[in-house]
Amino acid sequence: MAPKVLVSDKLSETAVQIFRDRGIDVDFMPDLGKDKDKLAEVIGQYDGLAIRSATKVTPTLLEKAENLKVIGRAGIGTDNVDKEAASKKGVIVMNTPFGNMITTAEHAIAMMFAVARQIPEASTSTHAGKWEKSKFMGIELTNKTLGVIGAGNIGGIVCERALGLKMKVIAYDPYLGEEKAAKMGVEKVELDELLSRADFITLHVPLTDQTRNILSRENLAKTKKGVRIVNCARGGLVDEDALSEALQSGHVAGAAFDVFSEEPAKENALFNLPNVVCTPHLGAATTEAQENVALQVAEQISNYLLTGAVENALNMPSVTAEEAKIMGPWIKLAGHLGSFIGQMTDEPIKAINILYDGVASEMNLAALNCSVVAGIMKKFNPEVNMVSAPVVAKERGIQISTTNQDKSGAFEGYIKVTVVTEKRERSIGGTVFSDGKPRFIQIKGINIEAEVGAHMLYTTNEDVPGIIGALGQTMGDNDVNIANFTLGRSEAGGEAIALLYVDEPVPAEARAKLAETGLFTQIKPLEFDVA
Repeated sequence: MAPKVLVSDKLSETAVQIFRDRGIDVDFMPDLGKDKDKLAEVIGQYDGLAIRSATKVTPTLLEKAENLKVIGRAGIGTDNVDKEAASKKGVIVMNTPFGNMITTAEHAIAMMFAVARQIPEASTSTHAGKWEKSKFMGIELTNKTLGVIGAGNIGGIVCERALGLKMKVIAYDPYLGEEKAAKMGVEKVELDELLSRADFITLHVPLTDQTRNILSRENLAKTKKGVRIVNCARGGLVDEDALSEALQSGHVAGAAFDVFSEEPAKENALFNLPNVVCTPHLGAATTEAQENVALQVAEQISNYLLTGAVENALNMPSVTAEEAKIMGPWIKLAGHLGSFIGQMTDEPIKAINILYDGVASEMNLAALNCSVVAGIMKKFNPEVNMVSAPVVAKERGIQISTTNQDKSGAFEGYIKVTVVTEKRERSIGGTVFSDGKPRFIQIKGINIEAEVGAHMLYTTNEDVPGIIGALGQTMGDNDVNIANFTLGRSEAGGEAIALLYVDEPVPAEARAKLAETGLFTQIKPLEFDVA
C-alpha cells in the first residue's frame, strides 16, 4: 500500500506532483491547516504531513496522528511544530534549512542599496509630486568597508556579492579560520575592529545567548560615525532603542531592518525615523525561494517514506530503525562529547578528529560523526542539526577525520573527540556503560569516570590539598546540591581536574567565590541536553 501524505498549507503544484511521481498518495488541501478541528479529524489517515507556517502541530493534533511518521516544514522555522511532542510520538520533524540562503542574502544587499541611496524616502517624495533632488544625497558602495557579523551560509553569500560590488569586506566570526577567510577574499577581524572600521555593518548570525544584543548600546558607541546598519537575520541582535538614539544623534547615518525584536512589529523605536528602511520579514519572500523549499520538502518526505533516508531532521540522527535500538545511547554520548568541547572552545576550529574504539567502531559512524559535530556547533548555532552540521562545518573550512580501531583498553568501546584550533588541541573521551548511560572517561588525557548531567561544573587546578573542600563549601554556601563529584589528575602534584554534576546551574556568585580562592586555573559551567 502506498504511503499517504497530506499537504495542509500552500505548496506549489510542482511540489505536489513530486509526491505523485514518486508513487505516493497525496491529498492537497492548502487551507486545511487553518482549521485545526477539521485537521484533527483527518490527520490519522496520513503517514506524512507537509506544511509551511499556517498549520500548527500541537500535542493535541499529534495524539490524533495515529499513523504519522514524518512532518516536513517547507522553510527553516519550526516554531509551529511541537518537536518534543513529535519526538515522544516517534514522528520525525524535517525542515529545509538551505532553500532561502540566496534570497535572504540578496535582500540584505538590496537593503544596503536602499539605505545608501535613501530610495524608499525618495520614492515616497516623488510619488507625492515633489522633486527634492538635492534632499536625497546618497553614498556609493564602491570602496566602502562592509563589516559582516557572521560569515556562514548567508553571510558568506553576502561577502561574495559585496566583493563583486568592489567593497572591502571584513568579517567577524569566531568559527571563521584564517585560511577559509583568505579563500573567501575577506579579512577576518575581531568585533571591536569591525565596529571601528566598517562603513556598513550587516548581521548574519542566529539569535543565541552569545549573539543577543551583539550590537548593544556599548558596541554601537564603538562604531564609526556615519555607519549604516543592516539586519536581515534575527530580531534581538541589535538594541533597537539604543540604535534609535544613535540615528537621531547622527552617529549612525542609516539603518535597514527586515527583522525586529517583537514580530509582527506594530510599533518600534526605529519606525518613522529618517533614513531607516523597514520591511516585514521578507528575507525568504521570493518566488524562487518558496519554490525551492517546497520542492525540497517534497523530496525529503518522499525519500523517508519510500527508502527510510532521513534528511535535515531536527529530532533524530540519520540511522535506520534497527540501528537506533543499539546506537541510541552512543548517539547521545557523541553529542555530549561534542557539546563539552563546543562549550569549552571559543577559537576558530580547524579540525575535528574522532576516534572510535571497539564496539563503537562497528556502528554507523556517519551518524555518530554528525552527532559529535552538531554537539560542538549547537551552542553557537541552535539551528544546526545532525544532518546540516557537517555541511556547515565544511563551509567553514573545518576538516573532519575519523579513525577506527579494535578494542584497545578496559572498555568494550569508547569515543574520543579532539578539536584542533590555531592555538591548541582539546580532547575528551567517553563510553556507554551497561546501564545505557553515557560517561565521560577522559579529559585532557586525565582519566575520570563521570556521569553526564544537565548542569555541570568543570574546574582545573594544580593538584594541591583543599580543592574538594573549596568546591563543596562553595556549593553548599550557594544552595547548589552536588549529585556527583569526579576528580582526576595527571600525576601527584600535577594538573588536576574536577567535574561536578549538580542539580541546578552554578550561579555566577559561586563561580566568583571559587575564583577568589586562587586555587583554580579554570572554572567553567556546562549545560547538556540529557532528555
